[in-house]
Amino acid sequence: MTRTTADVTFLRDYNQALVMAVGRTVPTFERSTIVSDTGLTPQAVSKVIARLTADGLIRSAGVRRPRIGKPAVVYELVPDSRYAIGAHVARRTLRLVLVDLAGAVHHSAVHPLPGDFTPEQLLHTLHAGVGAITAGRDLRGRLTGVGIGMIGPLDHEHGMVRDAHGLRHWHDVALREIAEAHLGLPVHLDKDVTAGVTAEAWRHGGTFGDAVLIMVESGIGGGFWLGGTAHRGAHTNAGEFGHTVVELDGPLCVCGRHGCLEIVHNRAAEAGDIARAARVLAVGVVNLLQTLDLAHVVLAGADLLRHPRPYLAAVEQAVHTDVPRADWLTTDVTLSSLGADVIAAGAAMQVLDKQYGVPGLAPRQG
Repeated sequence: MTRTTADVTFLRDYNQALVMAVGRTVPTFERSTIVSDTGLTPQAVSKVIARLTADGLIRSAGVRRPRIGKPAVVYELVPDSRYAIGAHVARRTLRLVLVDLAGAVHHSAVHPLPGDFTPEQLLHTLHAGVGAITAGRDLRGRLTGVGIGMIGPLDHEHGMVRDAHGLRHWHDVALREIAEAHLGLPVHLDKDVTAGVTAEAWRHGGTFGDAVLIMVESGIGGGFWLGGTAHRGAHTNAGEFGHTVVELDGPLCVCGRHGCLEIVHNRAAEAGDIARAARVLAVGVVNLLQTLDLAHVVLAGADLLRHPRPYLAAVEQAVHTDVPRADWLTTDVTLSSLGADVIAAGAAMQVLDKQYGVPGLAPRQG
């Protein structure tokens, strides 16, 4: 009996998530739109729409009167019905954003972090920043939780930060658990780049099938969106793109290996040779394309966005000249549509997805 109840609850929540995912990608929708895009029956869609309307997540936006047939009620998402706070933990800063149910960023603030900060120092800054966001707004009943995009290596499944690169105090820290206790809110923890690629997937909708978000910000990482969903790997630690070796006898990296893409890139950038740094990154991107056959490459990160043109030009050129049969193996290269907010915004969107969406769901585009 318990199993049956659980299955029914799952199906009800899953159907609701299907409808929410469609509502997020279009200005307005009708029952027939949902039926067509999800494959649900008209009866199931009617039940879901009634529940979502009662919860205030969607509302009527009028009536469409066709020349033939019955009038159809038109619905729209209610963006301010739910919010989530997203946090991007970098090696120097904590960025916090407030995101609504439609994925729009309403607040963005950056807080400095001490060098080689401890978990306690991060939690203090996080608590103060979340307090500043909630103090100026009436979010009672509408704040879903806090998402944290964190430096890896990271165990997403267990909410653990496992020896974050370049941070000495982060050996097997149960960040999700202690942050929930500290904030008194549900917390979702993921690797920074995985949160970032989730944000891009929200923005692109169903056209974003196989993609990577490359982040250059102190370190270098890659967040993967494969087959329409976030790819975390067997141990949920996928994304350590910066720690692939590009120079066998190269300098020692923070990860303990020699010649990683991250350290070779950083040495060039620190010397002021941005053109070389961009070419190093481009070599790594082509390696990814040869391995995974990706359709989209999104460039992000505060360090990269300080010099967007040379990075974009270098990666575009490499994609067009170094990939065999680039006329056939085409890849779209862009800068992040959310700029410096992409990681924090994606972390917030993951919270909203967990409650009101299907992570990885890409509605069909008409």
